[in-house]
Amino acid sequence: MDPAEPPAVDDAPASAMPALRTLALSAPRRWLAAGWRDFRRAPAIGLFFGACFVAMGWALLAVFEYAPAYTLALSAGFLLSGPFLCLGLYRVSQRLERGERPTLVDAMLAWRERGGAMAIFGLVLLVLELVWGRAALVIFAVSFDGMPDFRGSLLALLDPANLGFIVAWTTVGAIFATLIYAISAVSIPMILHRRSDAISAGLTSLRLVSTQPAVMALWAAAIVALVGLALLPGFAGLLLAGPVVGHASWHAYREAVAD
Repeated sequence: MDPAEPPAVDDAPASAMPALRTLALSAPRRWLAAGWRDFRRAPAIGLFFGACFVAMGWALLAVFEYAPAYTLALSAGFLLSGPFLCLGLYRVSQRLERGERPTLVDAMLAWRERGGAMAIFGLVLLVLELVWGRAALVIFAVSFDGMPDFRGSLLALLDPANLGFIVAWTTVGAIFATLIYAISAVSIPMILHRRSDAISAGLTSLRLVSTQPAVMALWAAAIVALVGLALLPGFAGLLLAGPVVGHASWHAYREAVAD
């Protein structure tokens, strides 16, 4: 069996802790290629979700002016909570895998099948990101006299004189980013596909990241690089990068978690 195209055994109850497949370092490249194919097969739906990502980016940029400490953390959290935000794209890939025709309405309402588990997992991500934001606020408060504005925030992050602040802020951010990524890498697709509960899905994702750190770190780096580049032209690149990465994340789950 080609590991890049596992059998489509959908909506079947699964064991709480499913087996994991061993992944090659070339796996992220396959996932992105599969994500691009799914986007090309349903471009209108992909562009809709991409436009939503762009709008969210503009909204975060507007908020940054008034709450820079919170927004620094929430912006990164927005990227790391992508598996939850891309739920509709996972549904599209699931339909395409079954040989069915995806629709925008079905993609937007995908949460209904496992609303309880999705809500619990979303709440966990929200709490983690709020704690992250609070930690960032504390670091700003003890490092500076008052909160800097947008320009002041950037200068503070780039000024070598603020080395203590930079180290503290980066360390706290890295801890929360790693935790959020570890528990969400394949959780939402697993809840959608296997009807798993939020705890089992989160533990499965954590087990995948901890047992295969090299390939999952490479996948995280690929996501950060693609989304980071997409942010540069006024967030416009998210029109394509957002849906492609979303579809690719579905294929990452399908290859990593055995049926």
